[in-house]
Amino acid sequence: MYSAYQSYFLKLVPFNLLLTNSILFFFHRDYSRPFGLFALVVFLVGFFAEVIGIHTALLFGHYSYGASLGWQLFRVPVIIGLNWLMLVYTSGHLVNYLPQLPWWLRSILAAFLMVALDYFIEPVAVALDFWSWQSGEIPVSNFTGWFGVALLLQGYFQKSDFLKNNTLAPFVFLLQFLFFTALYAVI
Repeated sequence: MYSAYQSYFLKLVPFNLLLTNSILFFFHRDYSRPFGLFALVVFLVGFFAEVIGIHTALLFGHYSYGASLGWQLFRVPVIIGLNWLMLVYTSGHLVNYLPQLPWWLRSILAAFLMVALDYFIEPVAVALDFWSWQSGEIPVSNFTGWFGVALLLQGYFQKSDFLKNNTLAPFVFLLQFLFFTALYAVI
């Protein structure tokens, strides 16, 4: 990503997100109505949280998207809703390896995992023109807003009535974490 071929890799980012999600959801085994509703709601809530964020700065702070994430609607890349779905789904699966915890505690833990990942994503995303912050600094409101939206969606994940046994999901989350942590280390 930080080579002479960066522009080529950046053009593939939306494709990479689509491919990752295609493989991830190929391993999902319960395409029931509750799962379809969950996927649609998380996609839309994630996307429209970003729309609200871009246009009001209420949720995350003052930021704007660059061109790297592809086609935009209301100045937000459409793929960002899919990214929210992937992160909620994979981190929710990861914390479900702790079944002794009550659902609300797993929701909190998964939301913290999402914010921890975002901590490493943010500087990388700015460096790669995924988005930029008006002040040039990532505000604390971004992380608190992320936690709020993530907690809401994690509660929905935990309470949704569909089979949650995708063995690939935790690995996708961990690979995302390793990828952005490695890129964070070299910027």
